[in-house]
Amino acid sequence: MSRWPLARWPGSYPLALIIALLALVPVGVLFGLASDSAQLFDAHNLRVLTNTLLLMVLTVAGSIVIGVPLAVITAYVQLPWRKLWLILLAAPLAIPSYIGAFTLYAAFGPGGEIENLSGLPTPSVDGLAGATLVMTLYSYPFVMLTTRASLLSLDASLVNAARTLGMTLGASLWRVVLPRAITGITAGGLLVALYTLSDFGTPAIMRLDTFTRVIFVEYNAFGLSQAAMLSLQLLVIVGLVLFLESRVRGNAEKPGRHLTLWPGAGQRLAMLLAVAPVTLLAIVLPLLVFGIWLLREGTGGFEFRYAWNSVHASFLAALAAVVLAVPVAHAAIAGRAGRLMERVTYFGFGVPGIVMGTALVYVGLQLPFLYQTLGLLVLAYVLRFLPLAVGSVRSTAEGLDPGLVKAARLLGASPGEAFRRVTLPLTLRGMVAGGALVFLEAMRELPATLLLGPTGFETLATYLWRVYEAGYFGRAAIPGLLLVLMSALGLALMLSGERRAEFDVTENPQS
Repeated sequence: MSRWPLARWPGSYPLALIIALLALVPVGVLFGLASDSAQLFDAHNLRVLTNTLLLMVLTVAGSIVIGVPLAVITAYVQLPWRKLWLILLAAPLAIPSYIGAFTLYAAFGPGGEIENLSGLPTPSVDGLAGATLVMTLYSYPFVMLTTRASLLSLDASLVNAARTLGMTLGASLWRVVLPRAITGITAGGLLVALYTLSDFGTPAIMRLDTFTRVIFVEYNAFGLSQAAMLSLQLLVIVGLVLFLESRVRGNAEKPGRHLTLWPGAGQRLAMLLAVAPVTLLAIVLPLLVFGIWLLREGTGGFEFRYAWNSVHASFLAALAAVVLAVPVAHAAIAGRAGRLMERVTYFGFGVPGIVMGTALVYVGLQLPFLYQTLGLLVLAYVLRFLPLAVGSVRSTAEGLDPGLVKAARLLGASPGEAFRRVTLPLTLRGMVAGGALVFLEAMRELPATLLLGPTGFETLATYLWRVYEAGYFGRAAIPGLLLVLMSALGLALMLSGERRAEFDVTENPQS
C-alpha cells in the first residue's frame, strides 16, 4: 500500500492550508449574502461604478504626473540635503488619506479655517475634484518610490551615448530613461489604483458616491445583502487590478554607472517652487489645521483610552498575524503548493476594509459569541494585513543558510527542535518587522473598525470619524496628530529598507 500523500508534505503545509482557506471565508460569505439580493445592477450602481472608476483613473494619472518627475529628482539630481528631500516628499504616506480629506474639507470653502483666519474666500474642496485632489496628494509617493527604485537600477551609459549623439537632456530622460523604468511606473500606478479602490474615508468626507461609501450607507440602512452585492462588484475591479499587478515583472538590466545631474541655482529654485504646493497641501496644511484646533479647544472631549484601545487591538492583531505568518512563509519557501497557499492569503490585502467588515458582520451574526467582540475585530485586521507579516518573515527566512538546519539535524535534533532552536530565532528580525507593519496599519484602519468594533469601543480612527460626523472638528486634533505620529513610524520603517536597497544598487567598489 502506498503512503498517504500528505505524509510527504512539509510540516508547514497543513497549517498554511488552513490559514489560506480562512482567508477565503469573507469572499464565500459575500457570495452567500448577495444571493438574497435581487438588484444585481441598476442605474444607481452604474453611477457608483462610474464615480469609482473615474476617481481611480484620475488619481492614477495625477500620481504619475507628480510622482515620476519627483522620482527623477530624488534619484538623479544632486541637491543639498538629499535625504531630507526624500523624506519630505514621501511624508504624505505618513498621513492617512482620510485625515488629509478631513483637514482640506475643513480648511477650504465658505466658513473654512482659511477664510476664518485670513478673510479670503476659497473654493470648497469636495465631490470628484476634491476626492481626486486628496487621493493624488496622499498616493503619489507610491509611484515616486517604485519609479525611483527602477531608476536607481539603470545604467547611465545609454544616456551618455544619447547625449553624445546630440540629444538634449530632457529628450534623453524622456526617450531613453523613462521607457526603461516603465515597470516601476506601472507598479506604482497599480498600487495607487488599489489604494484608491479600497479607501473609504476620503470619498465619504468628500461626499462622492463610490463603492466604499455606498456599501457603508447600505450597511447602516440594514441592507446587508445589497452591501454584499456591491462588495462583490468592487472585488471584481480589485481582482482585475491584482491580476495586472501580478503580471508586472522587473527589468533585467545589469547595474552600471549611476546617472548624476547637477542643476544650476535657477533650476534648483524652479524645483523648489514646483514641489512647494504639493508639500504645503499634503503636509503643512493638515498639521497647521490640527495645531489651530489644538490651541483653540485643547484636548476637548478626548480620552486617552481611545489611544489605548487602538494600541491594544493593533498589538493583538500584530501578534496573531506573526504567529500565522510563520507557517505560511515557510510553506512558500518549501514548494509550489506552499507558494499557492501564500498567494491566497495575499487576497485579503486586496480586499477593502469596508468589504472585509461587511462579510465578518454576517459571520458575527451567525456566531453570536463573536458578534461585536474584540476578537472579531482582530480577525478582520489579521485577514487584511497578514500579507505584510508573511512577506517580512519570508524575506528573512529565504536569506538563511540551509546548512545550519542540516547541521542541527546531523547533531540529533528533530525537525521540530531544529525549527525552534535554529530557524525561528534567526527569523525573529523579520517577525518583529512584520508585526510592526501590521500594528501600524491596524492603527490606521477605519471602515473595518467602524463596522466591527464592540459597542462603546472607540479607537483613534473611529473617534476622528465620530467628531467629523458630529461637526465637532476641533476635537479631532489629538487623535489626528497621534495617528500621524504612529504612521510616521511606519514610513520610517519603509524608508530605512528603501535606503538599504539604494545602497545595494549604487555601491560600486573601485577596483
